[in-house]
Amino acid sequence: MNIQFDKRDPIYLQVIRYFKQEIAVAHLKPGQEIPSRRELANQLSINPNTAQKAYKEMETIGLIYTEGNMPSKITENTALLKNIRTELIDEATNNFITAITPIKVPLEEIVDLVKKKYLENENDKEDTND
Repeated sequence: MNIQFDKRDPIYLQVIRYFKQEIAVAHLKPGQEIPSRRELANQLSINPNTAQKAYKEMETIGLIYTEGNMPSKITENTALLKNIRTELIDEATNNFITAITPIKVPLEEIVDLVKKKYLENENDKEDTND
C-alpha cells in the first residue's frame, strides 16, 4: 500500500479514500480480504487507533464487512461499489469547480485545458511504464 498523506484531511479519511480509489479501479475486488487493522497500521506507519477508526467508518458505510473473527472483506454490494466511482468523480469535480469558479474561466477554455492536462498525464504514465 502506498498512500501519500497530506496535512489537510484526517488520516483515517485518507485511508478510506484510498480504499475507495482501489475499489474504483478494481485493485480491490468484491469479497477480497483486506489487511487486519494492526497490519494496516504497520504497513502505513499509522496509529492502530487510526486504522481502527477507518475500518469502523468503512463498516458503517458498508464498504467492508467483518464476520466474527474472520478477516475483513470488501463489500459485495454491487450498487454500493458502482456508486463509489461516481462519488469519487463528483468529489473531484466539485473541488475543481470550487477552485476554478472565482477565476471566471470560460467553460470552453476549461474543457480544452482539462483535455490537454488529462492527455499529458496519460502520456506521462505511459512513459514511466515503458
